[in-house]
Amino acid sequence: MNSLIKIEGLSFTYPGAQKAALSRVDLAIGQGEFVGITGPAGAGKSTLLLCINGIIPHFQEGEVVGSVRFQGVDTFETSCRDLARSIGSVFEDPEAQIVAMTVEEELAFGLENLNIPPAEMEERIAWALKMTGIESLRYRSTAQLSGGQKQRVAIAAAIALRPRVLLLDEPTSELDPVGTDEVFKVLRHLNRDLGITVVVVEQKLDVLMEHVNRLVIMDQGRVWADLPPRQVLAQPELLDEIGLCVPPVGRLAHRLRQAGLLGGELPLTVEEAFRGLAGLVGG
Repeated sequence: MNSLIKIEGLSFTYPGAQKAALSRVDLAIGQGEFVGITGPAGAGKSTLLLCINGIIPHFQEGEVVGSVRFQGVDTFETSCRDLARSIGSVFEDPEAQIVAMTVEEELAFGLENLNIPPAEMEERIAWALKMTGIESLRYRSTAQLSGGQKQRVAIAAAIALRPRVLLLDEPTSELDPVGTDEVFKVLRHLNRDLGITVVVVEQKLDVLMEHVNRLVIMDQGRVWADLPPRQVLAQPELLDEIGLCVPPVGRLAHRLRQAGLLGGELPLTVEEAFRGLAGLVGG
């Protein structure tokens, strides 16, 4: 696999901290992957994203060891402005990211900062709204949007810059199941249909299992495991040892397998579990 992002021996310590937030992290991410990053609080997940998009060390001081390269270029030696042309970022709280009064103005803000010509700007705004399914919100006040709508606006603003990579830091932490589903459907579309590499930090393990093709589990600043979701589900001890809960579907599947009632691959979703159970009863 040719690495779009390559992280080698990365350690980072915040000013005044007694312990490193990241400790000797090695990670490679290829073009077109959908990677989920999870782990307990304080595992270093958000810090890792800040190193990829250049906020560390350009805007956040601290002690850095190792390297982060994007398309072979050292992100520590490249300005955030230049990185933003290829790496889009969406943060946990859309309220903190949205700065404009209307949806259209929000999408235009980043494009104006990159001096995109007006005609191209219009084309990009229309495209981003369509890709995220919020064309009807174009002229709406951002203050009138729901949490799920605001998060989709933040994603639209990021992809209007036409990034190759989209980084998201717990984008559904404040959303209900419906809002969470809306956001992940957009991310799946951007990844599968447009080939955008998606890297998302998320605590909702059941959601990650359903959508990502690779799950990176972090603990105490290190990569604890880096496996496809089904392989993680097949090794529940990986989660137990660091205090993460196996999703309900996974727990049920393990019990059925232990009872000799379920063979084949472990189900990742309720739908897969239903089909497996239907097969057991001849349905």
